[in-house]
This record gives sequence, structure tokens and C-alpha cells, in this order.
Amino acid sequence: MAFPNQFIQELKLNNPLDSVMSGYVSLIRRGRNCVCLCPFHSEKTPSCTVYLENHSFYCFGCGAGGDVITFIMKIENLDYVEAVKFLADRAGMTMPDDTSDRGASMLRSRILEMNRTAARYFHDILAHLPDGEKGRRYFASRQLSGGTIIKYGLGYAPDDWHSLTNFMRSKGYSEEELIGANLCDRGRNGGLYDRFRDRVMFPIIDLRGNVIAFGGRVIDGEGAKYLNTSDTPVFKKSQNLFSLNFAKRSEEKRLILAEGYMDVISINQAGFENVVATLGTALTQEQARLMSRYANEIIIAYDSDGAGQKATHKAINLLSEAGLKTRIIRMEGAKDPDEYIKKFGAMRFKQLLDRSGGAMDFELEKCRSGIDTDTDEGRIEYLKRCVRLLADINSPIEREVYIGRIADETRVHKEMLIQQVNGEIKKRIRNDKNRQWTEIRTFQNKLRKDPDSYRHPKEYKAETGIIAYLAAYPEEAGYIASRLSPECFVTEFHKRIYEKLLEKINNSAFYDILSLQSEFTADEMGKITEIAVNSKDVNINKTAVDDFIKILVERGDDKKKATELSDEDFRNYFRDLQNRKP
Repeated sequence: MAFPNQFIQELKLNNPLDSVMSGYVSLIRRGRNCVCLCPFHSEKTPSCTVYLENHSFYCFGCGAGGDVITFIMKIENLDYVEAVKFLADRAGMTMPDDTSDRGASMLRSRILEMNRTAARYFHDILAHLPDGEKGRRYFASRQLSGGTIIKYGLGYAPDDWHSLTNFMRSKGYSEEELIGANLCDRGRNGGLYDRFRDRVMFPIIDLRGNVIAFGGRVIDGEGAKYLNTSDTPVFKKSQNLFSLNFAKRSEEKRLILAEGYMDVISINQAGFENVVATLGTALTQEQARLMSRYANEIIIAYDSDGAGQKATHKAINLLSEAGLKTRIIRMEGAKDPDEYIKKFGAMRFKQLLDRSGGAMDFELEKCRSGIDTDTDEGRIEYLKRCVRLLADINSPIEREVYIGRIADETRVHKEMLIQQVNGEIKKRIRNDKNRQWTEIRTFQNKLRKDPDSYRHPKEYKAETGIIAYLAAYPEEAGYIASRLSPECFVTEFHKRIYEKLLEKINNSAFYDILSLQSEFTADEMGKITEIAVNSKDVNINKTAVDDFIKILVERGDDKKKATELSDEDFRNYFRDLQNRKP
């Protein structure tokens, strides 16, 4: 979709990049710019730079980059049109009426509309219709109040193969739309049937209040315990959290991470708004980074069984990578938070939260699991496990404290334990270096398969130089265009940038290389930003540009000449090329 240039310029002025980004990350002023931990990949040292002079950002770690629109597209998982609307709403601006075909944005809006309609349908059945009696009995047995059911919009999908399908068709939705929203599936005979049947329904709501998906829990009978919406244009299960729309309103800077929908709802009903859960999958890096926007500390409240403890261990590592402090509650007398609250009440659960131990205490307890530390063999195995665990601690002070504690506990010399831990750390450093070299070689092999950047490095450099020069000196567009055809470009991506740049410069008074979001994806905008950022460190003048043009034009002439030669002439020409000096 193309928006008026004047509107986009005003949108950016009313949404300064540093102001918008500060709502998601902690910006640190460094000279004329700001730096931060990149929100798009895990890191411990800031590699993302915000350039205040032109309101752009670029991460030197993962390559993400662009302007405020690109940032919102990536951080909120929106397309271009939705990101513009998001920023317009933020700034109190009215969207322009003159817009073209919405394409994917229209599809997303349609799916959100279908999800909202389906959620109301499921809720009405639960609340008012005879078919919802089974669901009402289930939620009553789980001691959910009417207010909680309304708050979460809970519902019930009848034990019928076509109940929702027929209802949605009556509202004008097509078969293709219902399948695209993952509300229905197509059977072997080609007909539609409801995806959710005889299940209590949990709408999944995003931070803007949209119903983006559903989780359905079976009450009895066969089938998976939980059935969740698969990924759709509006929903990525790895990038969302259940009940975060409520938890974000909590004044506490900590979140409770529970294991399932009912645990979350039970905890929330007990008065703890700051609780979330993953959506049928183990915790992901994206979800850990999402939580880091709203909290400094996470209290893991997973089930106390083996699977829950294993999931806790994985979550600790991911949350640590996202820069979050982690604590773990220990439930005695109950298998999960829902059961604990029912048996002991909200006050005891709060005490459980306040007494929750740190991640290291949890991991040390795991080191003791299955070992008889009263025997020499058991004590040695325990110490080996502890050494591997202590080597994970980045803080020297924290590592020293735990080394002292374990040394006292096991009655070994502290200096000996320090030596073992340092040896483990050095071994890991060596392994990391070897792994880095492996990654470098893998990257080099990847480049060898890329004809644009490896086989034609001179042309690749020339193309990026020309694009960077155009970005800095748009007034030279006529001169460059008259001498260089897009067909001379070796790289298809650079060719597209070149063509769009010329089009933008010729047709717009508000030229900006970062204003190409409507033509390129957010990831492609990162590559374009990289070209712009790297050009700051290189003084590309008109003489250099002439050399760049000559490289591309001569190559184009060589390719043209080669196609016009006979087979014998071509062989002679090719031998001549091989004898040329690079």
C-alpha cells in the first residue's frame, strides 16, 4: 500500500525512533547515538545502534535495521500497513482515506474479525445455551467465578462436527477464509468440519485486544488434552503469551510464568494479575525477550512433576539469555499452582512466591538428584556436576560465593574447586573458538554458493557503493541513471533497490532511502540499512562512483559480447578473460 509522502513524514516526526524504542528496550546514550541490547536476538553486550541524526537503527549482531516503521513491523510482528496504523494511533493521527489494495493486511483484518465472531459464539454457548451445560459444569468444577469466565471470554465448542462452520457461513465467511483462520479443516470428501469440538475454549488475545487464536481443552473422551490454533497470518505461537494482555497492566516488574491456561486463570483469579503462560509449546527465545519488555524478574511456577522440572531447567537458560533474573517456586502438597491455591489459598501462594529460590539453588538441587553424597563416588559426581554449573555463572563475585558454599558443603579445599571451575571455563573458551572457526568456514562455504557476493566481489562492492552514493546525493540520480542501466547489476536485490531509489527520487520531494518499507520486507530493510550505515565510514566521491559504473557497464558489455559470439569465438574469448588481471 502506498501512503502519501507527506503523511509518512509527519508520522515519523510524531513518532521519534528513540522515543518509540525506549518503550521496548533500555537505550544508553553513547556520543551522538544510542545503543541497546537488540530485541531481535539474544545478546549480553549491546550491538544495536540508534542513529539519532537520521532516526534509524541497525544491529551489527543480527542485521536488523531500518526506521521507526521497520522497528514496529518487527517488534510487533505487523505488516507495513498495520505498523503505519499502529504509529498513527500512537501519535493520534488520522489515517489517510486514499489508500490502495490492502492485500495481506485485509486478510489479517478478516481473520481477526472471524476470530472475534467465533469467540463470541463459543462464549454465548457456554453462558446461555443448553449445549454449553457440559462446559459450565467443567468450569464450575474448577471453581472459576462468573467474572473470571467473562474476563477471559471463555467458551465451549459443542460436540458437533459442523456447528461453528454453519454459524460462520451464515455470517458470510467463505470456506477458504475459515480454513485460513484455522477454525475449520477440510475432510477427505472435500467438505468442511469444525476444528474444535467438545472442548472448553480459551481465546488467546494479543496486546491490542485482538483475538488472535484459540486453545481448546478436552473435557473427557479421546483426543489431545489441548488443541491449539496453528500459526496463521495473525498468530505465531512462539511469539505470543497467554494473558500478557492482562499481565502488562501490573505495576510489578516481575512476571509469574505458569505452564497452562488453567494455572494462569486460577492464579489471576486469586489476585495475581502478573501471570502468563506459553501456548502449547516450550518457552522460546522470542517469548523470553517479550517478557523482558515488561519485567526484570520471572518466577517460574511450572508443575512439580518431572516434565515440569525439565521445562524449568530449559526456561532458566532462555530467560538468563534475555537478561532476566529467575526464581522458582517449590510447591509441596500440590502438583501445580491451580491445585495449590485451591488447597491452601491465595495468601499461602503469595508467601510461596516471596520465598521462591533463585535459579542457582534450583540447579544445585538438580545436581544432587539421584546421588548419594554420603559416599565418595557420589560426592565426586556431585562436584563434577557443580563444576559444570558454576562455569555457567558470568559474575565472578556470584561464582565465588557459590564456590565457597559448595566447598564448605562437600568439605573440599576452595582453591581446588576454583582450579577445576577455571579449567572448565578455559575448556569452554577453546571450544567456543573452535565453534566460531567452524561457523566462519560454514559462512565462507555459503558465500561460495552465492554468485552475487563471492563470485563477483568487485561488482558487489560497486553496486553497494552506487546505492550508498545515491542515498547521500539524490541530486546525482539523473547523472547516474543516464550512464547505468539496472540491467548491468549482478545482484537482483541491489537491482531492485536501485530501481526503487530512482523511482523514489524522481517522484518524491521527501526522498529517504529508509522510506522503502512499502516495497521491501522488514528483513530486506535491515540489509538496506546496513548499506546506508556502512557508507558513513567510507567517503564515496564522484570519481569512485564513475569507477563503480565502469565496472558494471564493462561486465554488462562482456556478457552481451559473449552471447553474440560463435562457439569457437566464445572459447577464445573465455580464455582471454581467464588471462586478464583482476
